[in-house]
Amino acid sequence: MSDFHHALHPESRIVHPPVEEVTGSRPLGVPLHQGHVFAFPDSDALAHAFTGPGQAFLYNRYGNPTVRSLENAVADLEGGAGALATASGMGVINTVLLALLRSGDHVIAQRSLYGGTFATLADLAERWGVEVTHVGGDDPEEVRAALRPTTRLLHLETVSNPTTRVTDLPALIGVAREAGVLSVVDNTFATPLICRPIEHGADIVVHSATKYLGGHSDVLAGVAVFADAELHRRVWQHAIELGSSLDPFAAWLTLRGMQTLGLRVRRHCETASDLAGRLAAHPAVTTVHYPGLPAHPDHEVARRLLPDGQGGVLGGGVLAFDLAGGRDAARTFTESVRLAALAPSLGGVHTLVMHPASTSHRQLDDAELAAAGISPGTVRVAVGIEHPEDLWADLEQALAEL
Repeated sequence: MSDFHHALHPESRIVHPPVEEVTGSRPLGVPLHQGHVFAFPDSDALAHAFTGPGQAFLYNRYGNPTVRSLENAVADLEGGAGALATASGMGVINTVLLALLRSGDHVIAQRSLYGGTFATLADLAERWGVEVTHVGGDDPEEVRAALRPTTRLLHLETVSNPTTRVTDLPALIGVAREAGVLSVVDNTFATPLICRPIEHGADIVVHSATKYLGGHSDVLAGVAVFADAELHRRVWQHAIELGSSLDPFAAWLTLRGMQTLGLRVRRHCETASDLAGRLAAHPAVTTVHYPGLPAHPDHEVARRLLPDGQGGVLGGGVLAFDLAGGRDAARTFTESVRLAALAPSLGGVHTLVMHPASTSHRQLDDAELAAAGISPGTVRVAVGIEHPEDLWADLEQALAEL
């Protein structure tokens, strides 16, 4: 990429992503290369294409021009040496974990993880003998105490799902790096426009591109970004055998969605902050989980890692809150919204609500839910881009049903 491109702000770079030049010219938009087989002029050229990422395209499981454009665009935003796109967010998490772990290895992971990640680690422990120790996201000494000679990975989330705990990435990753342990950070909630974990020492950053990167609830995709080219090659070699590759059309949809990422993220954050403040004052709500609020336990960490450039916090587009009435109140609330939808996922233009204890984190028992900070009355709101006054009116009337 040119020096001119690197000098642009992220919001400008994503409107003008790098495009794979397969015809010698550069189209303004990213072309959709749906065909999955590529022909070669001689045997040596074909053989060389099998040797690693970044070589000539030969078969979509090994790479595709449209998918490569997406990988390069996300790697550029995150400041990585390379990226790997997969068919879903869980696809990329499983690809990374399976590529880097074997029986007898040890993983240190946050307690407050996405339910699918938590379940994958539990499955690796039960069926493959991978040992897992769960820690909080704020104490580097807890990570240091958990280290073993067999520790291979530290798995963190920039902003945890659903309680929006903000991990002290530099402190925890620093401990892992001193011990020679790789760090993986799920940056889905923050997006690279709010936080870039590689700048804080992360080795691998993963995204469910289904969420904010795609942004329109019409695509399923995952992306991993690597700080080191050799680590990228190592995971890529496993990914092509695992078969977790992304479809070109899904990559094209994700790239199209990413062009408005800067506008959408700003709107998500502003509206979520507004709603969090109003919910915190409502008598039916006992606690609001949003890092932009001064009462949030990680507010000061968020000011360092998620700055808005004016001394405040870009807290993201997801918030959660606990209802005094517990599980029954959560059910009533989520079934009473009118503008918001009762639906899974996040990061799209529509506002969505859900009850984590019975959905995304249903794999956890009561003790594990409590350890993750999720109560029976916790409701998650993935804020869309509707007008904030309309959204508040909707939440307020649903709360009145309690």
